[in-house]
Amino acid sequence: MVDRIYGDIPGFPVGTTFVNRATLAASKVHRPLQAGICGGIDGAESLVVSGGYIDDEDYGDELVYTGQGGNDPATKRQIADQELTRGNAGLARSQLDGRPVRVVRGAGGDRKYSPASGLRYDGLFRVVDHWHETGKDGYRIWRFRLVTLDSTDLPPSPPAGATGPAERVATVVQRLIRSTKVAVQVKLMHDFTCQVCGLRLMTPAGPYAEAAHIRALGKPHDGPDEQGNVLCLCPNDHVRFDAGSIYIDAAWIVRDSSTHAEVGPLRKSAAHAIDPTQLAYHREHHVP
Repeated sequence: MVDRIYGDIPGFPVGTTFVNRATLAASKVHRPLQAGICGGIDGAESLVVSGGYIDDEDYGDELVYTGQGGNDPATKRQIADQELTRGNAGLARSQLDGRPVRVVRGAGGDRKYSPASGLRYDGLFRVVDHWHETGKDGYRIWRFRLVTLDSTDLPPSPPAGATGPAERVATVVQRLIRSTKVAVQVKLMHDFTCQVCGLRLMTPAGPYAEAAHIRALGKPHDGPDEQGNVLCLCPNDHVRFDAGSIYIDAAWIVRDSSTHAEVGPLRKSAAHAIDPTQLAYHREHHVP
């Protein structure tokens, strides 16, 4: 297993520029000389966005990043389907683990946010979503939405100047759980009982469940915050569903994505009308 370094690299603050990939690799901010993602099935520590994929979208504090594979470097066009392996699997793993990813922009990227020449370290981002779709060239691509760690929905950073017996690098691991009026209503309809496994978690403060939006809110999915787009799940099955490890077929059967074996029927409530088109969207975009 590779000894990965997550978080900032001491001596290379945000805004540090590099003449080329060789000097970038020597800094360990992004170690590969060619690959856009430094990562594997255990996680991804960094990525470079430099215009290598036509499906990339850059919004400054947010990226919709195209995974690696199936790309002709000469034409920058997609010539084959991508798989959830290598660095793509690493970015998905970093989403599950909540680990930060160092983002480097190259001169070939969006002119509004990229350096005029060379490469520039632009700080820590977190992976908040991943899915697959058909790209502009007609092949399947894996996409990853990343946002900066200083987004307003993050908890405050630790105070500066913390000391210890060894040099430390601050990182953030967190998982955002949305709480809306609709989410509360759905959980009450199911008495805080998981619709997949039937578990009802009790805490000293009362029962606990999570509301899972079937089609994610906000761009690029733009799912609606309404009851038909929400499931009541335990934390384990929420993670499994969001990661595409399980899905719900057209007959309301929960299935394992790897084997398509039946996990069991989805537990339903007469008061809760689930929108089957949202479930179809989840199957299309999140199941490998």
